[in-house]
Amino acid sequence: MSSKNNAAIGYLPDEKPTFVKLLLYAIQQVIVMFPATVTVALITGFQVSTTIFASGLATICFIFITGKKIPLYYGSSFAYLSAISGLVTSKAVMSRLDPASLEQLNAWINETSMTLPTSAIQYAQFGIIMSGLVSIFAGILVRVFGAKVVERILPASITGPVAMIIGLTLASNALSDAAPKAVEGVSGSNWVWVVSLVTFFSTVIFAKYLKGFLSQLPLLLGALVGCLTAALIYVFGGGNLFRTIAVDVVTSASTFKLGSGAFFALPSFSLPKVSWEAVVAIMPIAIATIPESTAHIYQLDIYVNEVAREKGKGKYDLAALLDRNLIGDGIGDMITGFIGGPAGTNYGENISTMAITKVFSVPVLIAASILAMVVSCFTPLVQAIYAIPLPVIGGLEIYLFGAIAAQGIAIMIEKGVDMFSSKNIAVIASIMVIGLGINYGYGGTMNFFGLAVPAVAGASVFGIVLNLLLSIGDKKEED
Repeated sequence: MSSKNNAAIGYLPDEKPTFVKLLLYAIQQVIVMFPATVTVALITGFQVSTTIFASGLATICFIFITGKKIPLYYGSSFAYLSAISGLVTSKAVMSRLDPASLEQLNAWINETSMTLPTSAIQYAQFGIIMSGLVSIFAGILVRVFGAKVVERILPASITGPVAMIIGLTLASNALSDAAPKAVEGVSGSNWVWVVSLVTFFSTVIFAKYLKGFLSQLPLLLGALVGCLTAALIYVFGGGNLFRTIAVDVVTSASTFKLGSGAFFALPSFSLPKVSWEAVVAIMPIAIATIPESTAHIYQLDIYVNEVAREKGKGKYDLAALLDRNLIGDGIGDMITGFIGGPAGTNYGENISTMAITKVFSVPVLIAASILAMVVSCFTPLVQAIYAIPLPVIGGLEIYLFGAIAAQGIAIMIEKGVDMFSSKNIAVIASIMVIGLGINYGYGGTMNFFGLAVPAVAGASVFGIVLNLLLSIGDKKEED
């Protein structure tokens, strides 16, 4: 009986925890979102604080656009990295920059500056805004022609493997964070492994054995245990694993600073500049986020309805809201692009967190998005979250990224994918091999007839085309 009662613990999308619980759940979601979103900013040269603010603003807009029914967090996407880097270093953009901006761009290229000049970001912003139209158009097609059409184009034999490669292509990120190759001041790598493994095992143990309210905070508690372990290692002379990010990196080009900006600084907001080169470079990448976003809504549908069954509630048909999800995702791109943030999509890390904790409350996601925007304005808060040691983040990622892949398997099981079908095997096999092959064999992006094809995008498009070709002649199933 106790086991059954424990299994029934959780919050459905329309349920709201008490204030203290809501705040702790929201902090957990922000911690999970933070590493990838900030990493995208650091790689692309976008402003860190602007990127964090944009993720929060896009999330809260997404939630209200979708009628407060879909608990998804919007964060920066790795799919756009090559496109953005290629654009800002292209002759078309460099020729339009003033001498000071061009000097900063060259410093960024030579890795002596961590941020791009604002004028270069502005051209990328236009492409990001236009990329949002792709998801919006896809959402409108779903609304007009119905989910059945989408299921023929994106059946579970595609969305399942796509979800799997999203998780598995992040495996190297998880391990490189769990055991960074070079950590200044740390004697050897053994202490790095101690922190990451302590974080991982404590998180798993908390998720399995804690009861009641605490069972819904395993990632937050695991991160705290990991940080405590890193602090003890530092105190006893093992080295410093805590990271630092300079004030000027956080506040560079800030819209408003209180004094030096060391305490309070508004993010750097900038308006887009028209660039059709940006549209050509960035807009097509949005195609990759459609299968990803579709897989996410199917993942949510499965896990939310499992909690609903355990709690004796009616069905939450989130899969039927796919059109709203895609439209909301596209509008999220337009919002973040308008204020100066990188392009993104809803986050698998946050879905995994919800699946592990069974907290699918929309109010929690609203609180997390507000919290992210608040954090972005207070420099010490940005520095505090950034200071979390990489091995702690890596320990969490091993669990989270594996959970994303496992959710892909759950999609195929839930949808009853026939694993003895030659068509399904061919589609699943090609998606897995192409996605993982591009990621690990070509560093995440492969040149294909002059196009820079990202791993998830390439695998998704190939799987869709192959499935359509192999479906020619199939009899349509009766509704």
